[in-house]
Amino acid sequence: MSRSFPVALAVCRRTWVKTLRRPVVLSFSFVQPVMWMLFFGFLFQRYPLVDLPPGTSYLDFLAPGVCAMTVLFGASQSGISWIRDLQTAFLGRMLQTPAGHRSILAGKVAADVLRLLAQALVVLSIAALLGARVRFAPLEALAALACLALFGTAFSCLSCTIALRARAQEAMAVFVHVVNMPILFTSTALVPKKQMPDWLAAISAWNPLTLTVDAWRGALLFGSAPSLGGQVLPLALLGLLFFPLAAAAMRSAARSE
Repeated sequence: MSRSFPVALAVCRRTWVKTLRRPVVLSFSFVQPVMWMLFFGFLFQRYPLVDLPPGTSYLDFLAPGVCAMTVLFGASQSGISWIRDLQTAFLGRMLQTPAGHRSILAGKVAADVLRLLAQALVVLSIAALLGARVRFAPLEALAALACLALFGTAFSCLSCTIALRARAQEAMAVFVHVVNMPILFTSTALVPKKQMPDWLAAISAWNPLTLTVDAWRGALLFGSAPSLGGQVLPLALLGLLFFPLAAAAMRSAARSE
């Protein structure tokens, strides 16, 4: 344990340094969320929303969904940097050191999740500048932010697993497009569950993005805390499922080097 934390911290710091050295990529990641809010937020501003407080606009409803969408899209690309490290043999050398695989993975995922949370908060600030109205209940918002972190952790680990197994950026591109769009459009990020067709609402209930969006939206629109059993625990279990899978993929990568 005493050696694990410094390893994770070093990997986390390296990941952040790599990110900050490519500010264009980081800045470009805000283009898509802003476009969603500009186009969808104002295009559907007269879209009737049921069971929401009077005066709630579609942009108010959409902003938390776009924040969670930003985390989804960013987390699904988390493993791409591992492919670059594999191609340069850096990851192989790192995995052959006494540093534990889980510590290396934890540091990488922690850095990515912290970045994604920061991006989500920036997106929320942009939404407020565009006219979205949110309320800030500190404790409830922190609990909902934890749900975003758990969701980001789970999908970052899944992305790392795919990247370490496939070892090809083409495979990651397929993963990003094939997985992200169905998850987004079968969630409540864009449309309330009660205004979905019954079959889509049934699918949405099992969508982890729906759990995340509902927790985040509940805190920002209603000042309500996430449900422990209905949102926090399922997202935590998802992270606990995908983290060992990613660690196993790292062990496999170490043996093949």
